[in-house]
Amino acid sequence: MAGTGTLLLRLLLLAGAGVGVAWRPPKGKCPPRCSCSKDSALCEGSPDLPESFSPTLLSLFIEDNSIGSISKNALRGLRSLTHLSLADNHLEALPRFLFRGLETLTHVDLRGNPFQCDCRVLWLLQWMPTVNASVGTGDCAGPTALTHMQLRHLDPKTFKCRGIELSWFQTVGESALGVEPFSYQAEPYVVLAQPFAGRCLILTWDYSLQRFRPEEELSGEPPCCPFLPAPSLPRRPDCLSLPTAPSVVPNDAEILWLDEQPCFVVADASKAGSTTLLCRDGPGFYPRQSLHAWHRDTDAEVLELDGRPHLLLASASQRPVLFHWVSGRFERRTDIPEAEDVYATRHFQAGGDVFLCLTRYIGDSMVMRWDGSMFRLLQKLPSRGTHVFQPLLIARDQLAILGSDFAFSQVFRLESENGLLEPLQELGPPALVAPRAFAHIILAGRRFLFAACFKGPTQIYQHHELDLSA
Repeated sequence: MAGTGTLLLRLLLLAGAGVGVAWRPPKGKCPPRCSCSKDSALCEGSPDLPESFSPTLLSLFIEDNSIGSISKNALRGLRSLTHLSLADNHLEALPRFLFRGLETLTHVDLRGNPFQCDCRVLWLLQWMPTVNASVGTGDCAGPTALTHMQLRHLDPKTFKCRGIELSWFQTVGESALGVEPFSYQAEPYVVLAQPFAGRCLILTWDYSLQRFRPEEELSGEPPCCPFLPAPSLPRRPDCLSLPTAPSVVPNDAEILWLDEQPCFVVADASKAGSTTLLCRDGPGFYPRQSLHAWHRDTDAEVLELDGRPHLLLASASQRPVLFHWVSGRFERRTDIPEAEDVYATRHFQAGGDVFLCLTRYIGDSMVMRWDGSMFRLLQKLPSRGTHVFQPLLIARDQLAILGSDFAFSQVFRLESENGLLEPLQELGPPALVAPRAFAHIILAGRRFLFAACFKGPTQIYQHHELDLSA
């Protein structure tokens, strides 16, 4: 049988290129060195190669050879095939759809092959329960953790065969410090904050060109941007003026709802300033509480912990401080240890836990997790010249992007196995020049990532899902 299999090996490999192993002999003759029947042609050392499989072929045994790969088209058209054996070859994987159209298969033997039990065999694991055929698969030859485990004992759900990629899509020749998506009359828009130019730039989607284009400028000093705690924003929102200037150097503003009332907090970065909570009263927003005075706050982050509103303030003079909402005002709850010189904070939720990304310009940026009483250090990520460490949920993936003024910005993905952020890719080329904010927008079934840059043009990337089992 081994000698017969050697020639059948050659014929099967050629079948992927349009040449098969079965032969319909002209005028009833069989090629030299072949034995033929109406169901099969078994040949050894024949100089003549048949052109195609016979569609009436019932059994095909290719065993004890050195087959290392097979074309996905090698078995095409064998709609009567009942028995197939590829046992004891050198196959590390089989091409997807190899068995497509073989509805009559009752026995498949794949034993004795050094299968690599990675994403390449996932389709095979998913195919086996769907057919009325007995399948012998043998053991895994790799990876090391699965060596000697039988393929039929593997759980397809444990395979991580979905990858993602952020590829460059478009450059908008405008620098910005912030970027936010919003919608108006069911149409998506993106606004770029440009305080150095005294304006905000609104981008819209050009359906004919399939690109983003500038549509409108909102000028003002400071710039007026769509920043209202309402379900939808007007095309040109009115800027609500404040009766008194609550902040000397406003560095960040965040919207929040307190006791069913829309409010926002303005972080003051001046030496003599005080972060201020403002809430809506009639047509305007008015100061309701001053907190954290004299600390040069650089960032405010609103989050919910234990079912209550919380406010986290990062400053240039002390560790981040966490406040909670009690009896109509914010009271200090705790601070965050091991977190000096934090420029900004952002949080995200995953698996029932609350995580915190702490941005540091010098030193390591950090990831922390809430343990019920305080945030504790989970992970350190080397960073230099970083002003933004921003978590984003894109499709099913929790990402976090670490910007840099001196190197490529890095994208991390939260891995469920260890609960840590693992490197995914770098953004560039083109490289981001001093990124300051990122935003995710879904449009026409496509996902985009906007990167606002302080010293360079805004860059737009498109999110792609990759099937690693193909």
